[in-house]
Amino acid sequence: MDFWQRYRAIDARDTRFDGQFFTAVSSTGIYCRPSCPARTPKAANVTFYETSAAAHEAGYRACKRCLPEAVPGTPAWNIRSDVAGRAMRLINDGVINREGVDGLASRLGYSARQLNRILSNELGAGPLSLARASRAQTARTLLVSTDMLLADVAFASGFNSVRQFNDTIGEVFAMTPTAVRATAAKSGPHRGTGVSGAAPAALTLNLPYREPFDPGIFDFLAVRAVPGIEAASTSADGTRTYARTLRLPRGSASLSVSYNPSAPGRPLQLTAAVRDLHDPPALLSRVRRLFDLDADPQAIDNALARDPRLSASVAAIPGVRVPGAVDPHELLIRAMIGQQITVAAARTALTQLSVAGSAVDGASPGLERLFPTTAELAEHGRELLRGPQRRIDSIVAAAEAMASRALDFGYGDDLDSLARKLLPMPGVGSWTVGYVAMRVLGAPDVFLANDAAVRNGLKVLPAAAGLSTDFREVSPWRSYATMHLWRAAAAKTRRT
Repeated sequence: MDFWQRYRAIDARDTRFDGQFFTAVSSTGIYCRPSCPARTPKAANVTFYETSAAAHEAGYRACKRCLPEAVPGTPAWNIRSDVAGRAMRLINDGVINREGVDGLASRLGYSARQLNRILSNELGAGPLSLARASRAQTARTLLVSTDMLLADVAFASGFNSVRQFNDTIGEVFAMTPTAVRATAAKSGPHRGTGVSGAAPAALTLNLPYREPFDPGIFDFLAVRAVPGIEAASTSADGTRTYARTLRLPRGSASLSVSYNPSAPGRPLQLTAAVRDLHDPPALLSRVRRLFDLDADPQAIDNALARDPRLSASVAAIPGVRVPGAVDPHELLIRAMIGQQITVAAARTALTQLSVAGSAVDGASPGLERLFPTTAELAEHGRELLRGPQRRIDSIVAAAEAMASRALDFGYGDDLDSLARKLLPMPGVGSWTVGYVAMRVLGAPDVFLANDAAVRNGLKVLPAAAGLSTDFREVSPWRSYATMHLWRAAAAKTRRT
């Protein structure tokens, strides 16, 4: 978008652009979200920034009226496969908090100095400033949504000290942490929390997203849920719930996400118990990726609806999301097991394999285990997997490669680097790479042409002469076209 397109968006107070850029006003020294209800500033006084960190670096403070940090993130980091996009995916996952700038640069294949120069040029702020802004956003979320002790909020947000936390909150929001907490009335039950020893920290908060939101993503996760590790349900009032255990960088966690389409505001509520107080930033980032909450569904649906094959499906199911992944290595194993067999058969195989996973202390009913580590899969895979020996060998080989770090991939890859790493592995083909790219990287433009369900979905949708078979007309949103085709195929199966 150019300057005047963005200016027209803020003049219209268009909520679709909240989180996708920030409006800084030189006459007030503050930055806002595009939909801020304040009077539209003069164009001469406006500067637009890609990130809130760039606005901070330029000396601006967050608006207390529109709270620009309390919005969904931008889908740009998944759309962009350049260094900046890859870096932001890793920063949001907390890599700088755990490994520093050198660790982030090493993952991306650059020196720290080169990375600082690239991000400063592309995003207006260096990696430390971007990580600081991410920590501030996490802190604000925890302050207004939970009753956690302020010291616990500081460490749970990724700060190294309470003083650093207080200073950053004051600089970014021009308020003390206590004043930030007072800006929002708490809704629903919030569990408090200082923690000690191995006691988990409990969080309950609402996850911001852009409307519309199709709850069909809960169905996608439900039919693939592995008993003991995942659980899904739909209550009598229509509330959908998905829960699971997972490993985070410093410890284990369990989470539950629920959605009631008839509740006021249609909140998407996360309840989580985190073993280590340093893990909430990674948890929040991965849950947002799992439910594709930074997507811009109106822009996606507008593009898909222009294709006559998809227009009716988009009208019937607005706001379709592409499910992400909370663990890249787990997702590869699930993809390799699930290729060329039915979803039900893959779930059976994964259930057999799941007994290798570690037990969870103080587990909730139905969530007794963690998904096996790659080392556990390498050790026990052959005795637990069933089927063709060649397929078992391929899965165990992949687990061994990931356990030894001979195969290392994740949120910081792009489609090309992912293909270079995965395709040499036995049992991995183009479908596997595409599926992993969709769910791990959030790649929005993957079309799984050879997928059986995609082909079945094509048979259900109306034909359209003269259009491409790979849906290039709706690029860069072909992953969402794939989701519509999967939904069409599933609906046909249910009818028959």
